Amino acid sequence: MSRGGAFLSRRLDTYPTGGFRIWLLFIAILANFIASYESQIAPVLPLLLNDLHMDLHQYGILSAICILAAALSSLVFGPLADRHGRVLFLVPSLFLTAVCVYGMAFVETISQLFVLRVVLSFVDGVAFGLTAGLVRDFSPRMGRALAYGFWTFGPVGSNFFAAAIAGWTLPIYGHWQSQFYIAGTVALVSSLVILFTIRDLSPRLRAQIIHSKETMKEINKKAALDEKKEEGSLMLQVLKVPHLWLSSIGISLFLLTYFTMASFGPKILVDSFGFEAHQAAGISKYFWFLNLLTLLVAGWVSDRLQLRKIVSLTGAVLFAVYMIYFVSLFGTDVSEGAMIVYVSILGGLMGVTYGPWNALFSENVEDVKASLQSSAWGLHGAIIRVVPVIMNLVLPSVVASGGWSTWVAVAVAVGVIIYIPLLFMTKGPWLSKKQAEAVAQ
Repeated sequence: MSRGGAFLSRRLDTYPTGGFRIWLLFIAILANFIASYESQIAPVLPLLLNDLHMDLHQYGILSAICILAAALSSLVFGPLADRHGRVLFLVPSLFLTAVCVYGMAFVETISQLFVLRVVLSFVDGVAFGLTAGLVRDFSPRMGRALAYGFWTFGPVGSNFFAAAIAGWTLPIYGHWQSQFYIAGTVALVSSLVILFTIRDLSPRLRAQIIHSKETMKEINKKAALDEKKEEGSLMLQVLKVPHLWLSSIGISLFLLTYFTMASFGPKILVDSFGFEAHQAAGISKYFWFLNLLTLLVAGWVSDRLQLRKIVSLTGAVLFAVYMIYFVSLFGTDVSEGAMIVYVSILGGLMGVTYGPWNALFSENVEDVKASLQSSAWGLHGAIIRVVPVIMNLVLPSVVASGGWSTWVAVAVAVGVIIYIPLLFMTKGPWLSKKQAEAVAQ
């Protein structure tokens, strides 16, 4: 299909180039951001729970079910997207998100909240694998880590956006329902933009590996090949390659500290360092800021070097060494300014590790079979959501017996000890060609 093709046709039969490719990449990233933003509830959670007379234990159960719903949808829709295309499932799910978010403004009972939150989480799981597949589709390997760095803005950047909007508008409107009217409108407008602009690669193009801009031109010069339908279970094909799912388990466990900061960061700062709640919230935002920054910087470096593994390993080792010092700070008197620096470094080192891994995982899937992207990312989406569920089951007992310092130490140890060995199982070079030749001599 050409750029000016029929509206109902979403398939591209030639690989997009130039500004059009960048635009399609932006749309894929926007879709992931919207799905993540619409599931945000933290800024109004205290007000909402108070109105519904819902305690934290009940909400904890609801959260666990929501995470499992997202994991299930990632597993189900990943293979479907590889077989039938990403856009067919992504666009309807985004409009469903808008409907559910508007519905959140009228929630009056716990059961109504339960239904809407589960549906929103299910859609978030759908978007994870599908948008990850689209990012791969529209990014050559020479720029893929940077592209996935921007894609990660979905779950991370939406925390910023939701908090900023709430901080600006809650004092104006004075009620939590306003946030869902705003979020629903953002979702609806964005979904319309995505509906009119998003495109899907044909199955033939999805099966190609794009290394650089020159590769795009070569592929478009070739005559169209007969398209073969995918046979058998696509998820089973992914599961038959151990280094793919083991790598996903490794990075998911490495992110235990990230999940801890996402759920309990301000509480840790209050309980262990004596900061006020508003101080803790202000300090925590610097974790996300430097995490976002290093995701992009580390991605750009690994793109330039085409060395995903060594960049990620460097981040993991530095993270492990730094966390020995960070854990030793627990229970001591740390100023607010110093803690901002410490928390920023923590977020930054995690970004150095995770940024290149996304491109590495995508390229490892390509090397097995290029058309399995959404299936593999769907599996990863399930794994990376199961880990926080297990964390929430184990964390209370560890904190009760040994305090937050013990939990953070356990999270770091488990993540680093498992991730680094599994990183060595992944495919890809450790050294550049020139470095490898020098070592060989």
